[in-house]
Amino acid sequence: MAYLIEAKQLCRYYGKYRAVNDVSFSLAKGEILGFLGPNGAGKTTTMQMLSGNLAPSSGQIKINGFDLLDQPLMAKKSLGYLPDTPPLYKDLSVKEFLNYCAQLHGVAKNNMTQCINHSMERCGLTDVSQRLIDNLSKGYQQRVGIAQAILHNPDVIILDEPTVGLDPIQIKEIRTLIRELGQEHGVILSTHHLSEVQESCTHVQIIHQGQLVLNESIEGLNHSLNTGSLLVSTRLMPDTEVLLTIPGVNSVEPITDNKFIIHYCVSEDPCQQITETIITKGWGLQELSPIKKSLEDIFISLTHTSDS
Repeated sequence: MAYLIEAKQLCRYYGKYRAVNDVSFSLAKGEILGFLGPNGAGKTTTMQMLSGNLAPSSGQIKINGFDLLDQPLMAKKSLGYLPDTPPLYKDLSVKEFLNYCAQLHGVAKNNMTQCINHSMERCGLTDVSQRLIDNLSKGYQQRVGIAQAILHNPDVIILDEPTVGLDPIQIKEIRTLIRELGQEHGVILSTHHLSEVQESCTHVQIIHQGQLVLNESIEGLNHSLNTGSLLVSTRLMPDTEVLLTIPGVNSVEPITDNKFIIHYCVSEDPCQQITETIITKGWGLQELSPIKKSLEDIFISLTHTSDS
């Protein structure tokens, strides 16, 4: 498979502080990678390295096959970037600003109007093309920021917190746009919103203290989330082999002789049969309570530290 981004063993130091530690991943066309992490985890530093705004202390980044350090101009031609604060000139109209950005991106003059109109159309800016950016709502200003990132039709689009500060309607519109962009490009989406990743992305990565602690497809993640858990306690020690014969029960994890966790397939929902089996066998059911698991639970468990 030809990857649009190949990041290998990225490290970044600020003095003696290691903000990013041995981060490696790849991105292909049609993939939307959700990049999650608590504040100070290294997300923005990684985004800045991928966009060429910050050199890694060690490691390698290839954009569309071009080394970002050795061939920066060729690599950046395939790159569109929206930083967490959109780089807008607010005293310009939308069309004037995008015209300026098209020149910066080296868009050919005979193709400039078409590229500007196409990016405005995709971002829903056609009706406000003559308005000053300063007079637009924050949602529309975010759209202008995305428009400048896709203006030159790059293979890779990096969006750092594109929905921060937006209202629910604006967030929904931007998420729809991101899904559309993901069909034709490779997209990296840095965000704090866990729901955004589940709704918009094909893959998810979680970074914590500068290291990747999760790198999984959404399909694989949803499969793991489809596994439910029950905390069960009984008066007498149960026969776990009997419990394992119940359809849908995947495993039984003992805590003590009389307390255990049953992991099961949510779609088969064996809870009632588990209850009936324990009662019928006379083991004395004392507690049966679900242990809820979500992307938020996974995020918290992976990023929680004893000193936090």
